[in-house]
Amino acid sequence: MTAVVTAPSASEVPRLAIEATALSKRYDGMLAADSLELAIPSGQFFGLLGPNGAGKTSTIHMLSTLISPTAGEARVAGYDVRTQKLAIRGRIGVVFQDLALDRMLSAAENLRFAGLLNGLSRSEIKRRSGELLEIFGLSDRRDSPVASLSGGMRRALDIARGVIHQPQILFLDEPTIGLDLPNRRAIWRYIAKLRATLGITVFLTTHYLEEAADCDEVAFLSSGRIVRRGHPRELVEQLGRYVIEVETERPAQLAQWLEPRLGQVLIEADRLHFLCNEEPAQLVSLQAELAAAARAVRWRRPNLNDVFLWVNRT
Repeated sequence: MTAVVTAPSASEVPRLAIEATALSKRYDGMLAADSLELAIPSGQFFGLLGPNGAGKTSTIHMLSTLISPTAGEARVAGYDVRTQKLAIRGRIGVVFQDLALDRMLSAAENLRFAGLLNGLSRSEIKRRSGELLEIFGLSDRRDSPVASLSGGMRRALDIARGVIHQPQILFLDEPTIGLDLPNRRAIWRYIAKLRATLGITVFLTTHYLEEAADCDEVAFLSSGRIVRRGHPRELVEQLGRYVIEVETERPAQLAQWLEPRLGQVLIEADRLHFLCNEEPAQLVSLQAELAAAARAVRWRRPNLNDVFLWVNRT
């Protein structure tokens, strides 16, 4: 079977899939989201990144109308999150950390149930289910109970459930948490197929920062506020050409000695991180100097994990 899922026409898709102004959420005096500003074009792959408690899930819950903002405004698919919740819910798909599947039903039955909840006809459900089961590599497990599927298969089916109604926007809240590397990579291949087929906007939160490397834009949250944003490659390049890592049993003392020479230090347990633009050949002398004080000295190219660490350094 060849997937022929159709995307919404251009006239049905607003220029900005998600827009927010001073969007905030307060719980018992604590700001979970603090004056967020978002302008996410339709079709964009957007990543919202940050440590636990930074406000990622609260932001998704506001944008998907599960909770109301304390202050500020937001529009999703062109509709107001406060006053047009039903219109938004019909145009979004949401995949949360916890699976929204019935373990006793088969893969096909779960998709049929999701389709009926979204008002699809039985013939449309049958067509779309077949297409999605093929995209996610589950055609031969369509009649298998969810309880018999592997973790990766269940997550794939959960995402298929979230897009059976062909949403304009797909919210993915930690979609691969708990999966091993092969299954995580498989899930992202499936999502890439969906994006190519449907042209949907994807709004991602994840702890696996390498998954956000292909985003069109990422924003880092810290204590509910966006503290850094941009294209992943540009954010990485802004750090510098290299990261120097020094492993030592005396991180505080060695940091005090090295910081005047190498610049700001980030201390992570027994490891020191420095950013620099020196060529590795020029760092050989440093390695020799630290032979007695450090277990290891290495340098490498920075990545998005380094951006995460430096944004959240204390």
